[in-house]
Amino acid sequence: MSQFCREVSHSTTLRWRFKHRVSVLRRSLLRFLHSIMICSGRKHTNSTYRMLQSHAALPSPPPQPPIDFSDEASLEALPVALPPPLFNTHDLDSDLVSLKITLLGDCQIGKTSFLVKYVGDVKDQQGRQGKGPNQMDKILDVRGARISYCIWEVQGDGKSEEQIPIACKDSVAILIMFDLTSRCTLNSVPGWYKEARKWNQTAIPVLIGTKFDDFIQLPIDLQWTIASQARAYAKALNATLFFSSATYNINVNKIFKFITAKLFDLPWTVERNLTVGEPIIDF
Repeated sequence: MSQFCREVSHSTTLRWRFKHRVSVLRRSLLRFLHSIMICSGRKHTNSTYRMLQSHAALPSPPPQPPIDFSDEASLEALPVALPPPLFNTHDLDSDLVSLKITLLGDCQIGKTSFLVKYVGDVKDQQGRQGKGPNQMDKILDVRGARISYCIWEVQGDGKSEEQIPIACKDSVAILIMFDLTSRCTLNSVPGWYKEARKWNQTAIPVLIGTKFDDFIQLPIDLQWTIASQARAYAKALNATLFFSSATYNINVNKIFKFITAKLFDLPWTVERNLTVGEPIIDF
């Protein structure tokens, strides 16, 4: 009997030693694996995630500042919602809306100087000048909307009658120009307007007196007479009147900003100026 008890006790001891060694080995293996995870930069923790804010929770955009239509202001600030193209779109640039504008008036009144002052460098556009109307482009980037003004200048000589139909067709604005120092060019304004309306009844009419820097050298009574006649013509034609100077960039950019505002229903905040001796704006 004692022999049997000793064998049972020995067997129990062996099993306990085996389990103890297995336990020690298991703990050692776990410590080893844990050290490997720490060295690799991973932490054995529960991960949590933050939900992104919904679109409704995002802050509303700040209110837009009032639009500045001064000559120094940029059209970048204009909030524009583009309608369908009023003229056409460039074949190779589908997101560019091209709008046609026409310049009319007698010879030697400063139309080309006015156009060059607005468009800028014209070296790349020399090929568009020839026997027909002079054409230049001005591309604007207005808050992501790309607008190209394709400006057609009728020469004003004996061949102008041939150029008027093609120049006025599809135009969104017609600029009738005269020399403030030459009464005969002002007297030609009604005739230019009549010819333009034969081919286009919807374009915005704008009456522009050029060479204001020379005009202010005239006697004040003559200035008053010319300004009164120009205002009377503008009222009769339902046109906005600007006195301008390409030499000193007076009202050149402002005229095209006015056209942009009219085309896209933007606020027009410029003040009328009816003071003789100053660049008149009447509308």
